[in-house]
Amino acid sequence: MLHINELSYRIEGRPLFENATAAIPEGHKVGLVGRNGTGKTTLLRLIAGEIAPDGGSIGFPKNARLAHVSQEAPGGPETLLETVLAAHTELATLAAEAETAHDPHRIGEIHTRLSDLDAHSAPSRAARILSGLGFDEAAQQRSCSEFSGGWRMRVALAGALFAAPDILLLDEPTNYLDLEGVLWLEDFIANYPYTVLIVSHDRDLLNNAVDSILHLTEKRLSLYSGGYDRFEETRREQQRLQLKLKKSQDDQRRHMEAFVERFRAKATKAKQAQSRLKALAKLQPIAAEVDAQVVPFRFPSPERPLANPLIRIEGASVGYDPERPILRGINLRLDADDRVGLLGANGNGKSTLAKLLCGKLAPLEGQRRGSNKLEYGYFAQHQLDELRPKLSAYDHIAELMPDATESQKRAKVASIGFGADKADTASEKLSGGEKARLLFALATFHAPHLLILDEPTNHLDVDSREELIHALNDYEGAVILISHDRHLLEATVDRLWVVRNGTVAPYDGDLESYRAESLAAARQAARSGSGGERPAEAKKSREEERRQTAQRRAELAPLKKQMTDLEKWVHDLQKKMAAIDARLADHTLYEREPDKARDLTLDRAALLKDLKAAEDAWFEASLAYEEAAAAI
Repeated sequence: MLHINELSYRIEGRPLFENATAAIPEGHKVGLVGRNGTGKTTLLRLIAGEIAPDGGSIGFPKNARLAHVSQEAPGGPETLLETVLAAHTELATLAAEAETAHDPHRIGEIHTRLSDLDAHSAPSRAARILSGLGFDEAAQQRSCSEFSGGWRMRVALAGALFAAPDILLLDEPTNYLDLEGVLWLEDFIANYPYTVLIVSHDRDLLNNAVDSILHLTEKRLSLYSGGYDRFEETRREQQRLQLKLKKSQDDQRRHMEAFVERFRAKATKAKQAQSRLKALAKLQPIAAEVDAQVVPFRFPSPERPLANPLIRIEGASVGYDPERPILRGINLRLDADDRVGLLGANGNGKSTLAKLLCGKLAPLEGQRRGSNKLEYGYFAQHQLDELRPKLSAYDHIAELMPDATESQKRAKVASIGFGADKADTASEKLSGGEKARLLFALATFHAPHLLILDEPTNHLDVDSREELIHALNDYEGAVILISHDRHLLEATVDRLWVVRNGTVAPYDGDLESYRAESLAAARQAARSGSGGERPAEAKKSREEERRQTAQRRAELAPLKKQMTDLEKWVHDLQKKMAAIDARLADHTLYEREPDKARDLTLDRAALLKDLKAAEDAWFEASLAYEEAAAAI
């Protein structure tokens, strides 16, 4: 069991923990959640012993092995496989000693322990983990120094998973993974036999891979059973009860105070008044704990819609070397109301396709047609490092508003979430989430017709991701979304394109069928890479999996389309009602144009009737889809 007892810690004078206490049972998988900046990463470092607490203690069994994924990615000449094998220090040390030991007794001890550690299967186990994280057999034999920082962080993660410690500490491990890697990691953690404490803002990972949530807030820790959705529901109920109790206590306090003030001077009531004063002194106030609101994202919709299609690509190939295109045979159409999720493993060409769509890359052959009035908004993670470090959010925005007044510029900066305390802070001193917020504002400043977001959530906490979902759903232009966050994809896109095998094509299934395919492919690759299945058996297995997947798609696709169409109908009706409500909110309308006000009121009543019917139909379609999906 992992015990955190009365923990206190300060950083630069600011308290992160004050008498924080928690007990994590052995073998539990726990998600550590909390707003950005509350100290989640610091807590992992305290548990790992990298820094010492100011007070309290952290304890776990004396012989327990603990692993914390290093923030420094490996980059030596060793191959990926060698690097991962070396991460299991006991296994590596014993293997090295076995080569040089001469004492028969010691040799016996070494080989007994190696047998206990299942040393003979170590290379195949390490290969399976690397395969699951996106490294094929050829890549596993290349040196770490050949890979970029993000890929090397995957190797560091693979090493920690291979070492199989009794306590595994993971800090935002999905930041360097594509969707396929996240799906594999989710499955791995769910089946991991030892204790895991994982910092993550990925709602699906926290729902499917962990069995408890450790919440860090107000410098304290609270452990909740179940996944993230259950935690959120429980916490909201606690807050509701707490506010109710606070109101009751406030009413009681006011009643006591009124009694004391009325009867303090009366001899017959003096004793009772003194009793009330003592009761007041003992009445400890209940804190009204309500989560601070996240400043919403706002993406301005295009002022003048363009005719469909926005973009048409025919027979195109694209890449950076005419002799070696990355993608070939691309035939796609993008309309003004399309919301497309772009799927595919990292390295397959998703970002290259995004650059082709927004005109940053021209096709090597074939055609890409689009209006010359088409405005693009583009966001990618690497742009966080491209913000000019000495310029503030105000400076970046002010450059785009040369004719605006000072007050207009300040108002615009405040509207994107940078108040007086942050507006003039140099971007190099902003957090990752604040930089992402600024980049969103810059990318959408001119109300683009097409918004392309490449992994927009890496620096956003759970609540900020929900605000991003709302902003995308309110935005009226086309969206191309590349993300490993399934919740974000499911809540915002209605079409899927898959980039693989050197091309891109629409995907007929949904994210659940894609998840099943990806996990099956990862397991198959792991078996093939470790010699676990003969080629003929592997081929037969793949054919059977493909047949079953096709059957699932055929059964679910009509229900999925019906549900999606009804959901869009509901959304359209809600937008129309919101527009009418906005006009009816103008009280002068009833005096200026009474007939118009009456017509709008009647229109609203009709829309409300249609909305109820649409919501009922959507609910029935959702139930039918979920029942069909569960039965497969």
